[in-house]
Amino acid sequence: MADTLHRNFFLNGSAGKLEALLWTAPNPNPPMAALVCHPHPLFGGTMHNKVVYQTAKALHRRGLPVLRFNFRGAGSSEGEHDRGQSEREDVRSALDYLSAEFPATPVLLAGFSFGSWVGLRVGCADDRVAELIGLGLPVDNSDLTYLRECIKPKLLIQGGYDQFGARANMEALFETLPEPKRLVIINGADHFFTGQLDKVAGAIDAWLDEHHSHAVELPSKS
Repeated sequence: MADTLHRNFFLNGSAGKLEALLWTAPNPNPPMAALVCHPHPLFGGTMHNKVVYQTAKALHRRGLPVLRFNFRGAGSSEGEHDRGQSEREDVRSALDYLSAEFPATPVLLAGFSFGSWVGLRVGCADDRVAELIGLGLPVDNSDLTYLRECIKPKLLIQGGYDQFGARANMEALFETLPEPKRLVIINGADHFFTGQLDKVAGAIDAWLDEHHSHAVELPSKS
């Protein structure tokens, strides 16, 4: 991977400061910027979660700056957990930062588990977000029907044995969603894609190959 600037800082959120980490890219005018939202903070979810990290890595490897942050009450972020309600404001605060840092640059918003439920809801409605990636959607016990009105390009990646998003329920939801859309089932994978994160990265790469010929892999350093 090419030289990267890792910037640790705090976003200004409505409930206080939000711990954040930005991986910048060599291109000063990237074609897109990415935001990745983490899983449930009450169950140990932070921006350093393995699925979130590998998703960010896959996007950054393709030349995109990638922002991760901790929701309110997680890690060193201020505020208290609000069951996914006020967390939407945290996502908007992250989008505000990306809009200021990379003006007029479309955002690819990705989220894992709780981060997909909260993040994609904001991303569907926010004009700054051009497309969405949802991983491990908790479709068994969360209301994701808002996706039925979302006409933005959507890549959804689900484990075949996801404990919180059964394959049948995921496929039933997917059938109701408008194009453009793609559902990738990682056969044999659990909710955390244990041992199969390479296939998650492969699905993201295939999506970028198809939709973004300008998002090319950066040369590796030997």
